[in-house]
Amino acid sequence: MTANHDIHIIGGGLAGSEAAWQLAEAGWHVRLSEMRGVEATPAHHTDALAELVCSNSFRSDDADSNAVGLLHEEMRRLGSLIMAQADRHRVPAGSALAVDRDGFAGGVTAALAGHPRVTLVRERVDALPADGPAIIATGPLTAAGLAGSIGAATGMDQLAFFDAIAPIVHRDSIDFDIAWFQSRWDKGDGRDYINCPLDRDQYQAFVQGLLDGEKTEFREWEKDTPYFDGCMPIEVMASRGPETLRHGPMKPFGLRDPRTGHRPYAVVQLRQDNALGTLWNIVGFQTKLKYAEQVRLFRTIPGLEQAEFARLGGLHRNTFINAPRLLDGQLRLKSAPHIRFAGQITGCEGYVESAAIGLLAGRFAAAELAGGALPAPPRTTALGALLGHITGDADAATYQPMNVNFGLFPPVDGDVRKAERKARLTGRARADLGGWMGVAA
Repeated sequence: MTANHDIHIIGGGLAGSEAAWQLAEAGWHVRLSEMRGVEATPAHHTDALAELVCSNSFRSDDADSNAVGLLHEEMRRLGSLIMAQADRHRVPAGSALAVDRDGFAGGVTAALAGHPRVTLVRERVDALPADGPAIIATGPLTAAGLAGSIGAATGMDQLAFFDAIAPIVHRDSIDFDIAWFQSRWDKGDGRDYINCPLDRDQYQAFVQGLLDGEKTEFREWEKDTPYFDGCMPIEVMASRGPETLRHGPMKPFGLRDPRTGHRPYAVVQLRQDNALGTLWNIVGFQTKLKYAEQVRLFRTIPGLEQAEFARLGGLHRNTFINAPRLLDGQLRLKSAPHIRFAGQITGCEGYVESAAIGLLAGRFAAAELAGGALPAPPRTTALGALLGHITGDADAATYQPMNVNFGLFPPVDGDVRKAERKARLTGRARADLGGWMGVAA
C-alpha cells in the first residue's frame, strides 16, 4: 500500500478494467496505469479503456447451450463492469452479444475515471513492481520493457511472443471405429496418442488441400516476425515438397493400424490437451488457414469426419506467460506472490475470457487485502473451468491460448445422452456458482 492506493493495476484493457472495478467496488483504492495516452500500440486507435481491437462481438449470449454464454451469465451475477457496459451498448446480432465499440469503451472509461476509489494514470510501466500488491493485465501487445522484466522474473523461455496454435478436438467427436490409441514404437503406456490413418490418395488430397486453402494474412505489425521451427505452419511445411509432412508431423513410422495390421501411408496424431482427457490437440497442425477451410479440410481426415473443434488453429504475434507453470490457483506469480496476472497475458483467449480472469484476479486480491482468502470457484462453473485450465489443468509443456468451452468442464456423472449433456453441464454450473457465491459473500 502506498499513500494513495492499496493496489496497482497495470493495463487498462478488459481484464485490467474489470479487476479495477471489482477492487474499487469492494472498497479498495486502485492505481490503474494505462500506457495509451502516452504511447500508442500497433493495434489500438484510441486511448479509451477496454478498447475492442478486432471484432465487436462477445460471441454467443446463449447461457443454456454455449460455454461463453454461460460465462456471460456468471459474470453478470458477480457484478461485472464489462458485462454491464456490453449490455448497455448492445447492438443487434441475433443470439450473439455485439456492442457499439465506441460506446462500450467510452462507458467503461467513464465508469472507472469517475469512480472515487480509482486513480487512472496515463503512464508506461517498464518493470514489474518490486513490492506492494499488483495485477499485470497488459495483454498480448505488452510493451517491450515490461515484457523483458516479466521474462527476467520468470525465465524468457516461459514467455511466448508468437502463438503457434494447433486445432483442438473434443474427444467424444472422434470416430474410434477408425482411429486408435497407440504411441509411436509403443513407447510409454501405448495410449498417449490417438492416431488417424490416411492412405496414399487421402494423403495427397490432404496436402493439395493445404496448398490450395484460403489463408489469413499477418497483421501489419506481425509481418516482421519470422517463423521458427516450433511454429512452422503446416501449409508452409507442405509447400516444401509432397513428402515433407510424411517425414514430419504426419509420419507413420512406428505405428500399425490394428484393423489392417499394416503401417498406414500417413498418420495424423492427436495428443491429450487437458487433465480431464476431454480435449485432444492435432499434433503439429498450427496453421494460417481460415477457420472455414480448417473445418472443411480437417474433417476429411479419417476418424475426424464428425469432429467438433474446441479451438481452431492459428498463428499470430502474442505475449503470454506459461501460466500453468508460473501461477498458483489465485493467479499469483509463484516466485513473487505480490504480483497477479490477468487477461490474455495468462493465455486465455477472447474478450470475455480476459475480463473473466480480470474479475477473478480483482476478487482474489480484494479478499487478500482484507486479510482473508477467497476460494476458487468450482471447476464445474465456467469461471472455475477457465481458471483451472490456466492454473493447472492444461499441459504446461504444450500450453497455448484457449477460449472457454465445455471441454474444460469436468464431465457430468453417469451416462448422459449427448443431446442432454449441455443442459446438465449448465444446470450444474448455475447451482455450484450459487453455492460458491454464498461462501464467497
